[in-house]
Order: sequence, then C-alpha cells, then structure tokens
Amino acid sequence: MMNVSVTDIIKACMSLGLFVSINQRLDAETINIVAEEFGFTVEYIGAKEIEEAIQIIEDKEEDLKSRNPIVTIMGHVDHGKTSLLDFIRKTNVIAGEAGGITQHIGAYEVQLEGGDNITFLDTPGHEAFTAMRARGSKITDIAIIVVAADDAIMPQTKEAITHAQAADVPIIFAINKIDKPNANPEKIKEELATMNLLVEDWGGKFQSMDISAKNGTGVDGLMEKIILEAEMLELKANPDRLAIGTVLEASLDKGKGYVSKILVQNGTLNIGDVILAGTTYGKVRALYNERNKSVQSAGPATPVLLLGLNSAPAAGDAFNVMKDEKEARTIAVKREQLQREQGVRTQKHITLDEIGRRLAVGGFKELNIIIKGDVDGSVEALSDSLIKLSTEEIQVNIVQKSVGQVNEADIMLASASDAIIVAFQVRPSVAARQLAEKEEIDIRTYSIIYNVIDEIKAAMEGLLSPDVVEEIVCSVEVRDVFKITKVGTVAGCYVLDGKIHRNTKIRIIRDGIVTYTGALGSLKRFKDDAKEVAKGFECGLNIDNFNDIKVGDIIEGYEEKEVKRTL
Repeated sequence: MMNVSVTDIIKACMSLGLFVSINQRLDAETINIVAEEFGFTVEYIGAKEIEEAIQIIEDKEEDLKSRNPIVTIMGHVDHGKTSLLDFIRKTNVIAGEAGGITQHIGAYEVQLEGGDNITFLDTPGHEAFTAMRARGSKITDIAIIVVAADDAIMPQTKEAITHAQAADVPIIFAINKIDKPNANPEKIKEELATMNLLVEDWGGKFQSMDISAKNGTGVDGLMEKIILEAEMLELKANPDRLAIGTVLEASLDKGKGYVSKILVQNGTLNIGDVILAGTTYGKVRALYNERNKSVQSAGPATPVLLLGLNSAPAAGDAFNVMKDEKEARTIAVKREQLQREQGVRTQKHITLDEIGRRLAVGGFKELNIIIKGDVDGSVEALSDSLIKLSTEEIQVNIVQKSVGQVNEADIMLASASDAIIVAFQVRPSVAARQLAEKEEIDIRTYSIIYNVIDEIKAAMEGLLSPDVVEEIVCSVEVRDVFKITKVGTVAGCYVLDGKIHRNTKIRIIRDGIVTYTGALGSLKRFKDDAKEVAKGFECGLNIDNFNDIKVGDIIEGYEEKEVKRTL
C-alpha cells in the first residue's frame, strides 16, 4: 500500500534492531514506526470494517415482489416443535435425531393446499442452543412459540420469547398436546398474561392456537394465522438481483465435500454464481432442496443445500454473491487472517481423570478442548456451552473447533496444546486413533450434548470418572450387503478388531460420522447362529430397525460400564 520495496522495509526494521523475513507479521507498534519512517500514518480497522467492504445495494420499490414468510418454530425442549413440523411436512425428522432431540437447524419449504408457500426454520430447544436460536430469530419474519399444554412456561420458552421480541418479530403461540388428558391450555394463557403477553382470547394482541401436533387438531387454523400475519407484514424481495442470505448449517460429506445449508433472503442464487460466506468462498456447483432434489436456482426465502464452498462456513454467517471470484478470494483471505490473529494457541497431555487429580492437588488452572462435530451449528453451540463452564479456579479454552472426523492433525494439535478432544457425532479415523494411543491423547465421543456438558462439568468439579464409561469392544467392516425378504438387509462382515457378541450394542460409522446407534438383530457364522465372533473371522448380521447398511461401513460395538465415582 505504501509502494515501498521489501528490501527498504527490511532495512528500516534492521535500523530498529529487528531482523525480519519477507513474510513475517509485525506487531502494531513496529508497523507504526516503520510507516512513519516513510512518511505515512497508520489507521487500524476491525473485522466489522472488512464486512462493510461489500457494497450494500438498495432495492428500488418497483423491483420488489412479494415473497414467502420465513417462520421460526421455537420453544422448550420436548414441547413438540419437530412433531408439529412433521405433521405439516408429513415426514418424520425425530427418528433420525440422537435421543429424539433436534440438534441441527432444519429448514423446510411447505406448500399449503391454498397454494401459499411458507418457509419453516426448526431451531433446537435445549438451552445450549441459545446461539443457534438467536440466529433463527434474526432471519425470521414470524416466530411460533410452541408450549405444551400439560406443562408450564419453561426457562427456554421465556428465552425464545425474549429472542423474538428482541428481533422485533410478530409472535404466534401454539399451545400443543391438547389431546393429553391432563392438558390445560387456559393455565398456559394465564401464565402468559402474567408475563404481560395477552393472547387474543383474553383480549390481547397475540394470536394463539390450541393444537395437537400428533393428531393434527388446529394445525390448519395455525397455518391461516401465519398467512394472515404475513399479509399484514407485506413481505417483499427483489428476485432479479445478486443473492444475499444466511448460512444455517455446514457439514463435511465425504462424497460431496463441504455442504452448506443456506437460506436465500433476497435476490436469486444460481448455479455458477461466485459466493462469499464468512471466511469461505467458491463457485456454486450444485443446489438441492430439502428433499435432496437438484434445483437450478433459489429465490428469496428459499432454503437450499449448497455445494462448492472451499471449506465449512460458520453457522450464522451472512453470504453474498460476488461478481468477481478474485475479489471474493481476497476478502475471504483477509477475514481468515483476522480470525487467525484473534485465535490463541495455548501450550499446556491431559485426560478428564487427570483434571480431577490435579484439581484435588490444587495446581490446575486451564482445560484446553478441541471440538469436532458433524455440523457447524452443533460445534458452535457446544463451544459456547463449554466456555460458560469456566470458573474462577479453572479456565476452559477452546483451542480449535471444526466439522468432520477426528484426524491426525487434531491429535498433533491436542498433543502440542495438551488438550482433550470432544468428538460430537463423529469418530476418529483409524490412523488418528492409533496416533492418539501413542500420544496418550484423550478422545471423548458423544452423541448427546447434555452428556458432554455434564461430564466436563463433573471433571471440573474434581470428580475422577464419569458414572458410565463406554468401552469399544469390537470393530467390524461391512464387506457385502444382501437384501432378504421378511428379514431386511443382511451384512456380510469381517471382524477387524476385538470380539462381537450377540448382545453387543452397536453404532454404524460411515466416513467417520455416526449414522445410527442400535442393537443387533442376529449374528451368524455361515448358517448357524453365533454367540460371538472373534477378530479375523467373517460373520453375517442384521441390525434391528435399520436397513440402510452400505459396503464399507464400520460397525463399532461398545459396552457401557459403570464406574464408581471417587474424589
């Protein structure tokens, strides 16, 4: 920027007593002095100013056309948000979620019988997902707060209401589970009234609907209320401009690469567009709707899966379509540099048990954690929750967080920074597991977010071991798959490691990511039932209630052992 040759800069630094190389980064003080040598003054900008480097184009009134409302469904865990969406979409999302709780943001476009379209965002209800829920309410037009009629207004319900009010969006209350014998919708309305939220039945301005997501009672009425609210908002967007929107979720798929779930908020996104999202950029290679059908373009208020970004963007990042790939790359690199500057590497090998021991001795101050997850939203929520566990005596540092399976680089980083690795819904690769054993790095694998928080908290409180410890007893590779009528899918397998028993609990791991957890239906050697099959032998097996077995899947057998907690 100063138009001064590199050698002159190095000379100037040498005169200050600094020996620097051509690609070394200088601190602020040195930069000021060197710039003054050449008659320049330096002004520093933050990440915000770089964001503002992208020009915001204002739309003309005549270009605006009406668009679908974006509706976020919020509320407490287990009050029936996903069941309501399921009824609307006539599919079942819950079956695929760990422990029956939603851990990812879902985005679905629904067409009503009257021809109106509504885009729904389903946000997780557990408090650890505050960050994800806050994002949900920022990009939404209308918030539906689901409250169970057989329960009360819970802390997360209040929090959801606060988010919706802060984002200044209209709220509709859906009082669910009215089919239950102990349901009392009036009690919920009374509780809302004490919070200064009067529903229309009670003479207030908030719309509410008594529904049963299971039987579908009142759901049509709820849809009518959404359409009515949307008409009053007069939602408009300009489809004939470069697209802008928000990243809802990002994950790594071995076959497809980085997959980002995005919501287009204005403009139209086409295949071939150059896109910039946070510190990532790329060309749109393919777009899919939520039913995995390929689409050519996505207009305002449309959620799509996007392929083509060079890495996983952070959930909540805004994305812009750029005219020029070079400009997109430059901005992405600048943002990444800023992020790297802010990231702190800590030098401190440690296991959860060791933390307990050190705490008991009283010489321990820091806990470094590396988080790997299947999707970015979960990683974000998990890191936020774990940072909150920091106390005066013990500081939690997130050394690194990213999506994808645990690899050797993560192990080496854990070794250098003395961190433990939390793998959420992902598993280490074989090479990484071997390296972890050699380096004595503690990899903790989890499927449910509460367990992570509880276990880390327990370790921090000085408890030596968690109550239930999972022990991997075998690793079995699927070599062939047979479809048999009345039985389902039978897998021909080879035992790589350990011993598989008839009653072993199992997980199916595909490309390092856990796709199913369950139990064996049967275990055979040739045509005979077998109690156990040892390492190096072949066997046939099928899995209870699961038929989507593919060649190359790894079946991991585990036992849950109870360990006594001692101080």
